[in-house]
Amino acid sequence: QVQVVESGGGLVQSGRPLTLSCVASGTIFSISTMAWYRQGPGREREFVAKVARANRTDYADSSEGRFTIFRDYAKNTVSLQINSAKPEDTAVYFCKLMRVATPQGVSDYWGQGTQVTVSS
Repeated sequence: QVQVVESGGGLVQSGRPLTLSCVASGTIFSISTMAWYRQGPGREREFVAKVARANRTDYADSSEGRFTIFRDYAKNTVSLQINSAKPEDTAVYFCKLMRVATPQGVSDYWGQGTQVTVSS
């Protein structure tokens, strides 16, 4: 069974940086893409950033260059650095693993999320 655990959320002041981390564990042969999504109060879950094989990254237009995604392929971890947090970044941040190969086949997996609250 694959487990996905996020960490690093909490309360941060506007303008301060914050780094979220996600670790995948279990019997994993490979992971195609690791991504971050977020869901703000009363909003739909939205894409933030992803990193695929060969370190190919993609960001949502709304990231405004303030988000940086890092992946450690050996440790099956992915981090999201938020520079100069804004109150509108307040959301639950979710880690998603895409096309994960395990002995049971290939599937996508979500973490439970980590709450980020940015105070103004």
